[in-house]
Amino acid sequence: MTAMERTETTPPGVAIQEDEHWWFATRTWAIEKWLGRPAPHSGLEILDVGCGAGNMIHHLGDYGHVRGIEVDARPVKIAQSRGYDVQQVDATRGMPFADATFDLVTALDVVEHVDDDGAMLREARRVLKPNGRLLITTPAFQWLWSYNDELNAHKRRYTARELNRRLEQAGLRVRRTSYNFFLVFPLAAGMILLRNRTQRRVELSSHHFQADAYQVEMEPVSPLLNSLLRGVGRVEAQLISAVNLPFGTSLISLSEK
Repeated sequence: MTAMERTETTPPGVAIQEDEHWWFATRTWAIEKWLGRPAPHSGLEILDVGCGAGNMIHHLGDYGHVRGIEVDARPVKIAQSRGYDVQQVDATRGMPFADATFDLVTALDVVEHVDDDGAMLREARRVLKPNGRLLITTPAFQWLWSYNDELNAHKRRYTARELNRRLEQAGLRVRRTSYNFFLVFPLAAGMILLRNRTQRRVELSSHHFQADAYQVEMEPVSPLLNSLLRGVGRVEAQLISAVNLPFGTSLISLSEK
């Protein structure tokens, strides 16, 4: 049973609603496919960079002991209240860990937020053990830039080639990079371009602009549509486990030291 399918064993206070949203579910299933089934008692040392309130830590915990770092103090307090080992740290200014500490580092929709993505990637490499892995997800294609990127305080979106180049410049060996959200791409890209053209904006709260918010709201979808899109996400997870997908609204990449 995957972490996504757990209910009773999920730690109290974890954002179950977020787990159930089709976008987060699709991303998590892809991550789990790329990391593979957790080996019994694998006990990996894992660092989740930009972990927010720790909403992925209970998934990554299937693979070993997880620590997190996050630049924003508000979600750090929430993560700590959930019992997670999370510190407030700016990953681009140095991580408070010794060289070669971790078997796996994740940066899930993080690199697009930082001014110096190279500095963050070099720090991730430094704290990885030899042959340790770095797993990244990030938005794809600058031409898909939208109001949602502004809400999330993004600095950029990437192509697969650009992301691979940054990883290689940081001294990492790229094992796989694929686009994600491939099956919904025609609909999603069309909607983004139409909204950009008509300047239609969905008003959502964002912790980047509102002090009383601690995360960016996801655009709501009906239960029926959410269920349908989760089904599409499961199909895509099977695809992405076998082949790299040629386009999508996001990227997923696995590299090693």
